[in-house]
Amino acid sequence: MAQHNDLGKKGEQLAIAYLQKKGYVIVEKNYRYLKAEVDIIAKKDDILAVIEVKTRSTNYFGNPQDFVNNKKIKLLLTAVDKYVVEKKLDVSVRFDIIAIIKQIDNYKIEHIEDAFLHF
Repeated sequence: MAQHNDLGKKGEQLAIAYLQKKGYVIVEKNYRYLKAEVDIIAKKDDILAVIEVKTRSTNYFGNPQDFVNNKKIKLLLTAVDKYVVEKKLDVSVRFDIIAIIKQIDNYKIEHIEDAFLHF
């Protein structure tokens, strides 16, 4: 497997552990609809958090969250709309980004809640 795939999988594992530690319940991982893939769908209280995980080995070219573009946002919105309808959920939905940067022996994790409000 390519090294960037390994880093991405490690990032998702770290994000899940981070979220669980913060009291989130992981509902889905890698939910797919059409061309969209939602990394993590989690629930905390009455909020359904849709989480895009971006992991990078460096921030030399920018912060991980900077790589979530409008096309990706539209795909996520479509997929989550389908998910909520399919599961017949009556919840508030929030879109978050977990940005992870690998540092020598550890990882820096930043959880950006309501991330799409910043676009």
